[in-house]
Amino acid sequence: MPKTIGLLGKKIGMTRMYSETGSVIGVTVVETGPCYVLQKKTVDKEGYNAIQVGFGAKKESRENKPMAGHFKSAGQGCFYHVKEFRVDDPDQYELGQKISASALFQVGDRVDVTGTAKGKGFQGVMKRHGFRGGPSGHGSNFHRRPGAIGMCAWPSRVIKGKKLPGRMGGQVVTKKNVTIVDIRDDDNVMVVMGPLPGSKAGLVQIYSK
Repeated sequence: MPKTIGLLGKKIGMTRMYSETGSVIGVTVVETGPCYVLQKKTVDKEGYNAIQVGFGAKKESRENKPMAGHFKSAGQGCFYHVKEFRVDDPDQYELGQKISASALFQVGDRVDVTGTAKGKGFQGVMKRHGFRGGPSGHGSNFHRRPGAIGMCAWPSRVIKGKKLPGRMGGQVVTKKNVTIVDIRDDDNVMVVMGPLPGSKAGLVQIYSK
């Protein structure tokens, strides 16, 4: 079976493991599937080759009728998350086929993981951009403010892109070159080194290099 370019998963949380040398490493546990092939797309019909993958079982009673009918052709029930992955030859896959982590990755492989970072709401410049801040003395009246940002006679405006207070987090982030530490297909679990973007139970996309 040829490799797809990725797999859907759910971030479970972080823990620690011991390496072969006895050192402690922080790892993130990801629930990787099982993912199922829901649809095959070809150049002749859709203009490109891809497979549509579903992840996260969902009760049919919670799904609307158009999507329930779409899922019915694969015969694997309904899913919360659906995504397309480009492939060279969609005919190598069958509708309803299960795709596990071990079919795409091996221990020691490096992958790119995409997730939605934790939202932190509206934050000031010290937390959002790491500003040093002003003196802490009571009489300074300048503690956590951004400072002067305006221009003089020309161009008489604030330049776009200034580091200012604003909404922080909540954007899509990709962490590259993440090392796979362990794969356990029996538990549908993959263990990768280091932290991953997003909160617990957040959706992540794992791409092969």
